[in-house]
Parts: sequence; C-alpha cells; structure tokens
Amino acid sequence: MTRWNAIWLAIVAALLIAVPTVIGNEFYVNMASQVLIYALFALSINMMLGYGGMVSLGHAGYLGLAGYACILLTINGFDQLSAAILALAFSTVMAGFFGMLSLRAPGLGFIMITLALGQIVWGIAYRANDLTGGDNGLRLPARPMPFGIDLNSAPRFYYFALAVVAVALFFIWRFSRSPFGASLMGARDQPRRMSMLGHNVWLIRWLTFVLAGFWGSVASLLFVYYNLFLSPHALGLQQSAEILLMAILGGASSLAGPIVGAAIITLVKNVISSYVERWNTLLGAIFVIVIIFMPYGLVPGCRELWRRIAQRRKPSASKAASEPAA
Repeated sequence: MTRWNAIWLAIVAALLIAVPTVIGNEFYVNMASQVLIYALFALSINMMLGYGGMVSLGHAGYLGLAGYACILLTINGFDQLSAAILALAFSTVMAGFFGMLSLRAPGLGFIMITLALGQIVWGIAYRANDLTGGDNGLRLPARPMPFGIDLNSAPRFYYFALAVVAVALFFIWRFSRSPFGASLMGARDQPRRMSMLGHNVWLIRWLTFVLAGFWGSVASLLFVYYNLFLSPHALGLQQSAEILLMAILGGASSLAGPIVGAAIITLVKNVISSYVERWNTLLGAIFVIVIIFMPYGLVPGCRELWRRIAQRRKPSASKAASEPAA
C-alpha cells in the first residue's frame, strides 16, 4: 500500500466513524447502515463479476437462505450466535451446491442457471407458508447483543455494521491481492492458457462462487438484523438485479466501485424518491450517462479522468520551469 493510499484510507475511515456524530438525524444514520449492508452485498457479487467474470442473477437467493435459516433457528430456541453460525454454514454449503450446478455451463448458460436457482429459492419462500410464512414473511424476535451491546439504537447498529463490513472488506482485499485472486483473474481472461499451465479453472471459479456466497450470506444476516423481518419480496429478481447493478455502476474492476454504486442506488431509491416521483427514470439516466462516458464504472472512470488531468498539468509545469526568467 502506497503512502497516498494509506492517507486516503485513514481519511475515509475517519469520515465513516464520524457519520452518526456529523449526521445526527436517526433516519439518515439508518440510511447509512443500509448503504453498508448493500455495499457488502455488492462486494460479494463483485468477487465473481469483477475478478472472475461470472455474472449472477440469483445472488439475492443467499439473502433468503441465510436470513430464513437464522430467523427459524432463533424462533426455535437457538441463541443468536449459534443461529448466525449455523445459518452461514447452511447458506455457504448451498452456495457450493449452486456453484456445482451453475458452473456446468459457461456464459449465458451460467447466467440463466443462477437466475433459475434464485427464482427457486424465491418460489420456496413464497409457497412454503408453514415454514417461511409465505407472503407475510417472518419476524426476528430481537437484534443480537454482541458482547452485551444493545444494537437497537441507530448509531450502535451502524457501528456494528461498519465493523462487519470493514472485516469483510479486508478479507476481500486480501483475496483480490492474493495468488488465488491472480489465478482467478487469469482464469477470467485466459482460461485455456491457465488450464495448460496446470491450474484447475473450474475449481478456482467454484471456490470463488462459494466465497461470494459466504459474504453475501453475511450481508443477509445484517439485512435481517436491521429490518427484523424477511419476506419473499426481499429475495426476488429485482433485488438480485439491483445488487448486480451496484457493482457495475461503481466499477466492477475496483474494490471501491461496488461501495460507491451501493451508496448511489440506495440513496436514490430511499431518499431521492421522496422528492422525485419518477426516481426510476433518474436512476436510468445515471446509468446511461455512466455507461456512455465511463464504461468501466464511476471509480475507474474518475481515476482515469484524474490521470489525464495530471498528465496535462505536467507538460505545462515543466514548460514553465524551463523558461528563463525575464
């Protein structure tokens, strides 16, 4: 990590820690918690999309798998920690199974299989009234109390979500910088060459699929803890598409991109929609503008713009320095 990256990281961390104090308004603190939750969802799908080139339209299925499992276990007498661990284990195992099915077909076939699997999870949640409550959903009795800390206040839950997302971000960053991450990007760009070099491309993609499912499940637990409720509407195709678009809007080729995309879409959907009746049109216009002028996403596009500005300044600065004084 360079000196400037460390400085920027410290500034961003300080700003995030200061959010509840600076904002003050409980509504906007809760909105910041939602941004963090969706940022983790977008980061998890970006492990497949940005680094592995795998487009999934069923990522919201993990919200149903982990979320319903956690609520059902809690209702049936398990403590919050045990319920969370078992829910994560169940959802991760199912991610491994889904990955085995999805990776049987490349390209469009992969997209359609993930879409079908996500819709199957949604269909079960919608139809299994005795288990999931059907369209009425299920309610979580209470938020967890890690280390005895009550998370019912908006600032405390925000800091809890921030801590979880920070840990996840560190591990995903290490994943992207690891030899395994490099082999995943090699499998994305040159799968035949990677196979010839002795790498098991299918296994690399499957492990990435499982890891993405795990972090998506962690985000789903935060979603359930925040809302204290889960219904089939939260794990439909629209939710999967929104998570995917968050990563694409911010820039799937960067680590900060999904976070920026999650912030923009969440704020437009929940805040701007209160003032703009046709907020969907506004969101669509944002996508069109970004795709036209920054096809790789906002974060990579802004970096490229800054690089061009810096390059233009260098010749003018050097020219001014070379001119003799009058």
